[in-house]
Amino acid sequence: MSDSIQVDEKGKLKCSIEFTLSKIGGKWKTVILWHLGVDGPQRYRDLKDLLPGIAHKMLSQQLKELEQDGLIVRHQYEGVPPKVEYSMTEKGMTLMPVLHAMHQWGTEFGE
Repeated sequence: MSDSIQVDEKGKLKCSIEFTLSKIGGKWKTVILWHLGVDGPQRYRDLKDLLPGIAHKMLSQQLKELEQDGLIVRHQYEGVPPKVEYSMTEKGMTLMPVLHAMHQWGTEFGE
């Protein structure tokens, strides 16, 4: 199908699955998106607690990349101490059917 092929910034052809994985692939991004989509907005510390084993640097990097891709938004509220919260964007919410399917598959076939 020609509509499943994308062209990257260098003019190289990519399939749509490869493109999607470039945005949500890896160990942590899908889990971050899942929690934000199901549990709603989360503070950084709460996300850290939901992802045992993730390093501070990795969580910060993953959040920054998801924000740059327009899948999540970072809200900073003034106060002492300042409060930062992450939530899904409308674009990010379009991934929820994919994440629900992954959840269902893992529930059915996981150990």
